[in-house]
Amino acid sequence: MRQIIKTSLILFSLTIFALACQQEVEVEKTVDSAKPRNVILMIGDGMGVAQIQAAILAADHALNLESLNNIGFSKTNNAEGKITDSAAGGTAMACGVKTYNGAIGLDANKQPVKSILHYAEDAGLASGLVATSTITHATPASFIAHEESRKSYQAIARDFLDTDIDVFIGGGYNDFAKRDDGLNLIDSLTTRGYQVVTDQAAMADIKTGKLAALLNEGPMPPVALGRGDMLPNAATKAIELLKQDPDGFFLMVEGSQIDWGGHENNIGYVVTELLDFDKAIGQVLEFARQDGNTLVIITADHETGGLSLLDVDVLGDSTAVNFSTDYHTGVMVPVYAYGPGAEAFRGTYENTAIFDKMMTALGLDKQ
Repeated sequence: MRQIIKTSLILFSLTIFALACQQEVEVEKTVDSAKPRNVILMIGDGMGVAQIQAAILAADHALNLESLNNIGFSKTNNAEGKITDSAAGGTAMACGVKTYNGAIGLDANKQPVKSILHYAEDAGLASGLVATSTITHATPASFIAHEESRKSYQAIARDFLDTDIDVFIGGGYNDFAKRDDGLNLIDSLTTRGYQVVTDQAAMADIKTGKLAALLNEGPMPPVALGRGDMLPNAATKAIELLKQDPDGFFLMVEGSQIDWGGHENNIGYVVTELLDFDKAIGQVLEFARQDGNTLVIITADHETGGLSLLDVDVLGDSTAVNFSTDYHTGVMVPVYAYGPGAEAFRGTYENTAIFDKMMTALGLDKQ
């Protein structure tokens, strides 16, 4: 009888051990499956908490942002500990380094640093940029170029040819075609296999391959002046093309002109641009929910305007809002995340940590 009991205890112990090992394997599989294949970073330039709240008050529906539960805060100061501009803020998120205002893809010592877009390309992932500014403007430029001044738009356009980016959509045709040096970068893009289009209808017709959609000579017009659904359509088109790469992709989408409304202290401009950005967020989240392997991060490079809300009628009463400046402020900005690895974006951290967290999510090593 004692031998039977002893044998039974041994078998029971072995069963428990086997189950424990199986659980460990399952946990490991769960951890592995939590790594996304794709990362989409969405930047609402100048978008602080007050801007989001103003859009919530003005909208007749819940914002797509309101559906997200993984939320953190990013500290946006530049290398000197001062208020950042979009170039330094963009470079911090793109490259993981604090730098001086005006720097594009350079550290504080003016040395080039690789962006997550470059790391993704090196790892065989597809890559893309979308903006409602010129595609050579500070934020998108920070992901692809290396220039000492954000105002070097034509040099930034030339930098596009030194990368293997698959899709870029925005304004800025003249920076590629009507240049002081006489170069025609449109021909150069075509030679490199890009389908170059200059209107949204032509963009919609592209179904595969590399795309350079330069949809206006300069920046895109504001939504209120006829841009239509360019941003949500462009985000959807970029995803449609990039997802064809089986290795995955990195995409940055910027709602550029929320910032411009803040600089003008124009609450109507801010709200219409933020609602347009939220529409693009909805398109991106719809893809991410269906795909199941895409991490979406939504944040800002800084807050613009020092906006405060004094009443709920943000659009109908000029005394309902107050702007304390026509420039940026030093307040923290929100970070929302959805998808595999979204929990890593909770908490409070430097803007450079967004780069680190995205690199970790994609399993990329900093070199």
